[in-house]
Amino acid sequence: MDYMETTAVSITKNAAEKITALLAEEHSDVKMRLSVSGGGCSGFQYGFTFDDAYSSEDIIFNENGAELIVDKVSIMYLSGSIVDFEDKLMESSFKVNNPNAASSCGCGTSFAPKQ
Repeated sequence: MDYMETTAVSITKNAAEKITALLAEEHSDVKMRLSVSGGGCSGFQYGFTFDDAYSSEDIIFNENGAELIVDKVSIMYLSGSIVDFEDKLMESSFKVNNPNAASSCGCGTSFAPKQ
């Protein structure tokens, strides 16, 4: 299976700019990682972290000048997703527009997958 063709995760220009700005404050080997784990109010939750420990098993997406790492387990839940960054008066955060989510919580950090 070619993960790059069949499971693409897109990075919007706003998200790419924020990732680039955040990584500029870190050391050079760090990349942004998006993962899915059990928890949250809807069953699964998104996690954004800095990571300097990545392997050939990870998938690295590069768009709009930013790189995003996703592990092979998380990609099952993230295939076709769009990562954006919203900067609003009351809240600034990364958002995942996930076509695999049947529902999500009000804060947008957790979701229930389609079955």
